[in-house]
Amino acid sequence: PGLKGEIGPTGKMGPTGEKGATCDCGRYRKVVGQLDENVGKLRNTLKFVKNDKVKPSSHVISETEDRYYLLVKEPKKFRKASMNCKLRGGTLAMPKTNNINQLMADYINQAGLTRVYVGNGTGSYIYADSTPLREFAVWSQEELLYSTSSPATNVSCVELLNTGTWNKVECETPLFFICEFPKSRRRGRGGTAASTS
Repeated sequence: PGLKGEIGPTGKMGPTGEKGATCDCGRYRKVVGQLDENVGKLRNTLKFVKNDKVKPSSHVISETEDRYYLLVKEPKKFRKASMNCKLRGGTLAMPKTNNINQLMADYINQAGLTRVYVGNGTGSYIYADSTPLREFAVWSQEELLYSTSSPATNVSCVELLNTGTWNKVECETPLFFICEFPKSRRRGRGGTAASTS
């Protein structure tokens, strides 16, 4: 074969096509809206990750099979810590099993800390997702003794110690905290875990 020749002249325009059908977009609007929301969350996550104001040592991420855990080294009162986790698309971490509790205690130890808020919050000691404490609770011995000797106190939040035990603490005490994020949106609201502003 020889060299490729020059491009020939443009051909005649074909006949005009028939008018297309009107889009039945109503059923797609919800899907597109959800996609827009997810893209927005991803953009926020990327902004957070790229944010120059975040000190690399101020946030640490750990994970399990179905959850991410973010240790936030910015002391906040319980309510603000809880809101901070919600704004990131998660909740305050909720150690509902011995394995998760130990993972969090190890996480605290590795960060060189002694205590953090966890999502066992206010008054009747329910988790941040409003589920009650059931079979699993690891109150410290001191807390158990204190609770039986003085049940009426003004402390209604819970801190997780690096020993893996829980203590009651005043909700106005500024503490570091752990947020948790589901890995799949089907498991809960706000599946973005890397948001750490």
